[in-house]
Amino acid sequence: MGTDLHELLRSLRVWDVELPSFDPAAAPGAPLALFTAWFAEAVAAGQVEPHTMSLATADEEGVPDVRTVMLHGADDSGWSFASHRGSRKGRQLAARPHAALGFYWPAQGRQVRVRGTVTAAPAADAQADLHARSTGALAAALTGRQSEVLGSPEELARASQDAWERARREPDAPVPSWTLYRLLPEEVEFFQGDARRRHVRLAYRRTTTGWTKELLWP
Repeated sequence: MGTDLHELLRSLRVWDVELPSFDPAAAPGAPLALFTAWFAEAVAAGQVEPHTMSLATADEEGVPDVRTVMLHGADDSGWSFASHRGSRKGRQLAARPHAALGFYWPAQGRQVRVRGTVTAAPAADAQADLHARSTGALAAALTGRQSEVLGSPEELARASQDAWERARREPDAPVPSWTLYRLLPEEVEFFQGDARRRHVRLAYRRTTTGWTKELLWP
């Protein structure tokens, strides 16, 4: 007998942990400081891969797309991630340079949502970012052809093996198509879950003079 998806879904529970409190009145004036604090707390709480995030883009027709990627950094220039410019996400960002990010840290019942305009960093920054990462990351970048149709698993195995060998031999090997993207946020929302469903949602919005803060109904 097959699995009853609806029964399985109804059997699940969320936030089977002690949730932290969050006082929005004590939140800093800009979102980056709060994000940094929450990220550090997620790491300390044992959250698995807290640097993974959902990246939502749209194609030329406005049809949405989403995938999970790694956060490479966050500072005053924006939240950064990387990919080949010829990948699906790269093509979509070239056509529509706007995106949204979503972080979910169930170990603390927290979410962070970020929306804004995306720009490509200088090529030198992209190469420096790539070469500061692992040998595996460089090998994956050297393999290339992201989002293209794959003929067979054997074709991937051969290309990957060649890329790994080159990455070990040339740790500074350039990957011209590798692009570091920076999302400059216009809106950042922090969500703190509550066991009684009195969730706290604090939204920051960029203005010409800085950031405004407001609470949202859960």
